[in-house]
Amino acid sequence: MAGPATAESGARQQESSGPPLVRRLGPRRLRTIIIIALAVVLLGAGSTWLLYGSEWMRLKHVSVSGTAVLTPAQVREAAAVPVGSPLVSVDTDAIEQRLRERLRRIDSVEVTRSWPDGIGLEVTERTPVVLVREGRDFVEVDEEGVRFATVSQAPEGVPLLESAPSPSSSAAASLRRFGEGRLVREAVRTVRALPPSVARATRVVKVRSYDDISLELSGGRTVAWGSAEDGAAKSRTILALMKASPDARHFDVSVPTAPASARS
Repeated sequence: MAGPATAESGARQQESSGPPLVRRLGPRRLRTIIIIALAVVLLGAGSTWLLYGSEWMRLKHVSVSGTAVLTPAQVREAAAVPVGSPLVSVDTDAIEQRLRERLRRIDSVEVTRSWPDGIGLEVTERTPVVLVREGRDFVEVDEEGVRFATVSQAPEGVPLLESAPSPSSSAAASLRRFGEGRLVREAVRTVRALPPSVARATRVVKVRSYDDISLELSGGRTVAWGSAEDGAAKSRTILALMKASPDARHFDVSVPTAPASARS
């Protein structure tokens, strides 16, 4: 019959037997770790199935907001969102790129997932600042000088840009030096600097050269603006000049520190 010392020695031998991990953790602790690991694996497998295999999280709806000229149908068609795909797998960057490439009227777009089964397209359209005549149509130009759309009818309140340099004048040299695109951007800068009341009255922006920009306003009035430089000073000056000479038909703010006005 084994004595107490023999029994205690046998227990120690039993605890020290088996693999090293079992000896370090003990059977009960090891079983707990295994159960937790299995639970994590099962949870991960369930989450993967839910995201990729479940019908509940497949893309079914595409909503469009922010459109003014474009229609939601046009945006959806250009976006080519893969309806029916798992929502988690939808490439939102690719959708944004397609929209910007296919619809130049779009300035920016935010593509968001709307869980569990939707995609939202929030569009910001470009706004025309000036128009360039092209045959019977009009090309819309935004505040960055980007020509983004051709329309058959001129939008109300957007001035027409006329560029008419003479081959024998300094305007031709200006055109060669700066390029037509740069001169268009200078015209856009001029329009953006105008006071709201003057901008609303502007019908035509004439660009003869980099430093020879003029405006035709409603009522037959004209403004010699010069270059697009010092726009803020010229804006303040034209307001003061029109207030001081309400009957004048012609204004010159090309040198804002020495403005002039005339009735004829």
